[in-house]
Amino acid sequence: MPKKFFQLLLYNLIMIEIVLSGNVLIWPADGSHWLNIKIILEELTQRNHSVTVLASSATLFINSNPDSPVNFEVIPVSYKKSNIDDLIEHMIMLWIDHRPTPLTLWTFYKELGKLLETFFRINLQICEGVLNNSKLMARLQKSGFDVLVADPVTICGDLIALKLGIPFMYTLRFSPASTVERHCGKIPAPASYVPAALSELTDQMNFGERVKNTLSYPLQDYIFQSYWGEWNSYYSKVLGKPTTLCETMGKAEIWLIRTYWDFEFPRPYLPNFEFVGGLHCKPAKPLPKEMEEFVQSSGEHGVVVFSLGSMVTNLTEEKANLIASALAQIPQKVLWRYKGVKPATLGANTQLYDWIPQNDLLGHPKTKAFITHGGTNGIYEAIYHGVPMVGLPMFADQPDNIIHMKAKGAAVDMNMNTMTSADFLNALRTVINDPSYKENVMRLSKIHHDQPLKPLDRAVFWIEFVMRHKGAKHLRPAAHDLTWYQYHSLDVIGFLLACVATVIFLVTKCCLFSFQKFRKAGKKKKRE
Repeated sequence: MPKKFFQLLLYNLIMIEIVLSGNVLIWPADGSHWLNIKIILEELTQRNHSVTVLASSATLFINSNPDSPVNFEVIPVSYKKSNIDDLIEHMIMLWIDHRPTPLTLWTFYKELGKLLETFFRINLQICEGVLNNSKLMARLQKSGFDVLVADPVTICGDLIALKLGIPFMYTLRFSPASTVERHCGKIPAPASYVPAALSELTDQMNFGERVKNTLSYPLQDYIFQSYWGEWNSYYSKVLGKPTTLCETMGKAEIWLIRTYWDFEFPRPYLPNFEFVGGLHCKPAKPLPKEMEEFVQSSGEHGVVVFSLGSMVTNLTEEKANLIASALAQIPQKVLWRYKGVKPATLGANTQLYDWIPQNDLLGHPKTKAFITHGGTNGIYEAIYHGVPMVGLPMFADQPDNIIHMKAKGAAVDMNMNTMTSADFLNALRTVINDPSYKENVMRLSKIHHDQPLKPLDRAVFWIEFVMRHKGAKHLRPAAHDLTWYQYHSLDVIGFLLACVATVIFLVTKCCLFSFQKFRKAGKKKKRE
């Protein structure tokens, strides 16, 4: 009897694992985006799901590990890693030369449009490397995937999902064209209080800022039309029917947004948009011995952590010396992730590192401030551990991210192009010595930790939800089935205006007719 009971129990456990295990296909974006989605796929594998990643042969961070349970399908491409580095450098220079202001707005978006042309050619190679590879497509089809999780910064994941006949979902901070969330996701975005992506505005705008914001939306739409147009043609060709990129993206089951209300300004969202900001954050682990000794040597003054992220590892000699001289004047010890030439003005209190355990340092009780480029991952680690920030934003969403933190009283924003050593020093002293910055970031930290589910658990839940239910159509708004004029009720407004015009016309005609009858009657009476 015990033997039969044990066999039955073992059989049930095996069947439960089979039922709960899914097959997930990942369409990632490179750079810091990969560092974020990597956490999700690691959690998926721990929950017995099979995970396959489609990655190009030339990536910065995406690489297979022989010991990893994740399966990598490598897509051969002709471009090299150096081409990606050049693209990133051009993107940084775009923000440095044309950081959006009311006077540079048109130039900025025009140059961004040119940059997207290069990105389109690179992205298209990855896309065709999968769709034109019949053996790979057959292998993917045979694998029987339950869902595809895509980062829309690299376009085409949705197209592959449709060709494989599986549901897909997105994970993103926001897309290169913020028009995607508005037009394709159908997110309402009143220009009066919802700042456009890349605008560096908050939800508290004066009249001039509302003018800038109102202009930013149509400018983005106009600049991205050519970029979208190329993808529209390609998607129509692949699917064999007239369609658009936006129409295809609108079929996403769930949009996992890598922020939360500790970061975002209140604004409308839809039920198939879920917030998972900070899913990569975790409690701090002990530091390496030598690093811990350096941190402890700071005494009561504590330490400052300085990193410009994984994409920017050095600066110009002039800028590095400007920053180093300011750091040398604070009593705190500084741990600076920097691979460039050692600045001549580097102080004895500053230690340079090729790499630092950023999360563990930010979670150390002696950390007083975080100097950051404003990447979403770094900002969320600072929020998670309650560390105030000095922002040195470089490109992409970084200026916007720092503006969010500045508006919430948790950061000071610095312009890398125009700041002096004294400006940078004053910003550091303000963040370290003014208790309001620590209080504000701790308030954000409490909001972040006070959630019914951890962000990572929420992200995995919705992936599993889509697998269990073969999608999430019940959360998809009917707005996707409307034309643009129906969505804005222009046909209804036109009909009502026509009705009003008809009534006014009839009333006017009746009045004129009555007036003329009255005049005729008056004249006749007068003659008599």
